[in-house]
Amino acid sequence: MPAAENGSLHPEKDMDLAPIINGMETLPKTKQADPATSYLRAARSGNLEKVLQLLESTGVDVNTANANGLNALHLAAKDGHVDIVKCLLQRGCSVNSVTKKGNSALHIASLAGQEEIVKVLVENNASINIQSHSGFTPLYMAAQENHCSIVELLLRNGANQLLVTEDGFSPLAVSMQQGHDKVVAILLENDTKGKVRLPALHIAAKKDDTKATSLLLQNDHNPDVTSKSGFTPLHIAAHYGNNNVASMLVQKGADVNFTAKHNITPLHVAAKWGKLNMVDLLIQLGANIEAKTRDGLTPLHCAARSGHDHVIERLLQTNTPRTLKTKNGLAPLHMAAQGDHVDAAKVLLTYKVPVDDVTVDYLTSLHVAAHCGHVKVAKTLLDHHADPDARALNGFTPLHIACKKNRIKVVELLLKHGASIEATTESGLTPLHVASFMGCMNIALVLVSHGAYPDASTVRGESPLHLAARANQSDLVRVLVRSGATVDSKARHGQTPLHVACRLGHTQIVTLLLQHGASVDTTTTDLYTPLHIAAKEGHDEVATALLESGSSLVLTTKKGFTPLHLAAKYGNITVANMLLEKGAPVNSQGRNGVTPLHVASHYNHQDTVFLLLDNGASPHMAAKNGYTPLHIAAKKNQLDVATTLLMNKSDVNAESKAGFSPLHLSAQEGHEQMSELLLEHKSEINLQSKNGLTPLHLCAQEDKVNVASLLVDNNANINAITKTGFTPLHVASHYGQLNMVRFLLDKGAAVDVQTSSGYTALHQAAQQGHTVVITLLLQSKASPNIQNMQGQTPLNIAHRLGYISVVETLKVVSETTITTTTTSTIEEKYKVIAPESMQETFMSDSEDEGDEDPMLNDQHQYRYMTVDDMKSLGDDSLKIDVTRDEKTDLANDSAIANEYVSNTHYVSPQYSPNPSGVSLLSDNIDICRSPVNIGFLVSFLVDARGGAMRGCRQSGVRVAGS
Repeated sequence: MPAAENGSLHPEKDMDLAPIINGMETLPKTKQADPATSYLRAARSGNLEKVLQLLESTGVDVNTANANGLNALHLAAKDGHVDIVKCLLQRGCSVNSVTKKGNSALHIASLAGQEEIVKVLVENNASINIQSHSGFTPLYMAAQENHCSIVELLLRNGANQLLVTEDGFSPLAVSMQQGHDKVVAILLENDTKGKVRLPALHIAAKKDDTKATSLLLQNDHNPDVTSKSGFTPLHIAAHYGNNNVASMLVQKGADVNFTAKHNITPLHVAAKWGKLNMVDLLIQLGANIEAKTRDGLTPLHCAARSGHDHVIERLLQTNTPRTLKTKNGLAPLHMAAQGDHVDAAKVLLTYKVPVDDVTVDYLTSLHVAAHCGHVKVAKTLLDHHADPDARALNGFTPLHIACKKNRIKVVELLLKHGASIEATTESGLTPLHVASFMGCMNIALVLVSHGAYPDASTVRGESPLHLAARANQSDLVRVLVRSGATVDSKARHGQTPLHVACRLGHTQIVTLLLQHGASVDTTTTDLYTPLHIAAKEGHDEVATALLESGSSLVLTTKKGFTPLHLAAKYGNITVANMLLEKGAPVNSQGRNGVTPLHVASHYNHQDTVFLLLDNGASPHMAAKNGYTPLHIAAKKNQLDVATTLLMNKSDVNAESKAGFSPLHLSAQEGHEQMSELLLEHKSEINLQSKNGLTPLHLCAQEDKVNVASLLVDNNANINAITKTGFTPLHVASHYGQLNMVRFLLDKGAAVDVQTSSGYTALHQAAQQGHTVVITLLLQSKASPNIQNMQGQTPLNIAHRLGYISVVETLKVVSETTITTTTTSTIEEKYKVIAPESMQETFMSDSEDEGDEDPMLNDQHQYRYMTVDDMKSLGDDSLKIDVTRDEKTDLANDSAIANEYVSNTHYVSPQYSPNPSGVSLLSDNIDICRSPVNIGFLVSFLVDARGGAMRGCRQSGVRVAGS
């Protein structure tokens, strides 16, 4: 140890400071000191005034030093004269000037414990890691003298505690020799390269530093102190295999079975990292070999997952149970299979672990090996009689999974060991279906060469060719067709592979299928041709290919729709134009008489309306209910479409079968701008329907005061009567439309007009129990005593119907006397009188097109193996990187936790109450949930439960197509 040989750990205090101090004290008092000596003496004594005087009057150099190299800054720093230090630095004194021994002011202040001086020097850019000639740093000085706060200050500002003296001693070494446990703790806690700072005892355990460990434990340190992540020093020692520290910790009372975050014990850690000697030590010290983490991992699982066969064997030799599983049902053999740890698997199998043990999703270790493509482990399992046809929860066999993951070597191995090539999942998928969808061409060739049936169908009736078309796998289409697949095979709803390709816009697949003889006009159960679907989806390139192959323009769906109807409905103007150029009938009528122009108007596709009109579409053609396109536009407030139709001579007064004009429909809906547009084009404002309703009647019914005001301002007859004599005021009163009643009365509506049954507006309001309307009518001089054809006044009607508040309102103004009498059953039945109303039904989606094929509907798209119910897995689902450099792992103890636990949660599969156990939509999956990205084992657990099967192109042999 430096300076210790001479009995001192204070090299500069003895060698630099003492001579000048002693020299100053022995100067002759009668002799006048020179300015430099006076300057240094003033700095040492803290005489700022004297220092300034000498600097200004004598011109003494601010950096002048004595024979030992000590200058004013060194001396002021040693004795803590902050003001002088600041003054000297401001006047240009070098902050990093050194003595003959190479010590700076920061060395001296750190040694002397002058914290404020240290702060000032650091703030003035003093070199933190400057070393003296013997290698001493300021941090070494502070650590040597037990100046904790200065040690922390220097460390915060970048002090490097790895710098050592010329004799190889570090700040930690000198503080340990001196027994400065607090400084030792500070240095250890700052000695980490990781993101998380560890407690001192943890660092000592990591370094296998028994001296530091002993010192810390002697000073009341808890041997089970935990880091922020919940791990003890024993966990750290276990990770690094530091048996010496581990033994010392246990001797000092450390709990060998301490459960850290997620219930991880030191034995889990040692097993995971393959520290056999540590495993032996921990077991000898009483570690529980059956300890389980939060998610059920035992030490045996940890060793198996990391492939430490020697640890596995040792654990099994100590009678570790062979059948313990995680919460997900994963056995150690699953773990070994996932990591491709052949030797680990062999050891487990040698000790008779069940080769076909299953998880909660019925996954065997062979499923896992197939998923990961681990041929050697798969062969080991098969050599030990693993079942090649074991079925997961959704029916997936290892062969299905190998096909999905494009593991051709595993596929060949499984087939060699007799795996069933026609095995089906719950939804009827064969391995060839899976390979076709995923684009695994080489695997498909292998399957076909082994006799796979190319026309096998799922429970939905889809063949491998359907799935290849769906996934846009052109090479697979060629392989399947050349292997004898029926090109026009139909699924449950009659869709062929050509329908599927057309819906998804896979032009290349469409062309391939047509080249191989696919029927261009084949229909689904709802009579959709491929051209209908292309028109609906707006796939113009697909439509071109179909038209070039002679697809019919006039075939209709069950609802009577041509391809042009569908192009018009969805506003696919490019396809519509293409169809028209090929001669599609522009005025073709569907089942309810709707033309493409009706449909385009209904869905507000103005460009399509223009196109249809330019190609001869008639704006006058009426649907089954008599509606023209203008009726539809008026009803739906499609202003631009209506303007276009009117510009093309559409009849503004065209009547429906019941006699309603576009203005009737617009008024009823309260479309003020539309009504104004129609009136500008000479719409008949008082036109009556066959039951006598005018636009104003319909406004009154719906309380559309804004349109009513427009109509009245344009001379609408405010007292127009229907066939049975109802005025707009009758209608508004009947429906309790208070705002409309007030408006009509303000505009002078006749208040006592009687219908053919003798009813006034007051009768109607009384019959319906509208007290507020009655009050308003009475205020406008409505007569309460008029009798209807049955001799009833409004009060009589209200009394008969039991409207108490109405009776109370009317009886004070009526001449009629109410008497309580017993009436016959016939007399008690009151016939309600109501005004006429519009009985026509409006065109809706169900009327214009009807139910579409579920295959064609986005809401019911058939999807395979969606991941969507997967939340996550627990700690046995973690990603493992077996190539990870241990130097970068566990630099902070949170790394341990991340090796064992996941922040996600496993969700057990929900079994369907369906007694058949078969889901017709997907393999036991909620297809409405978004997939979640999760770690180790997730992908093949998805294979077990069902998940999104996304197609992808695979490299390999290409099949030349014709």
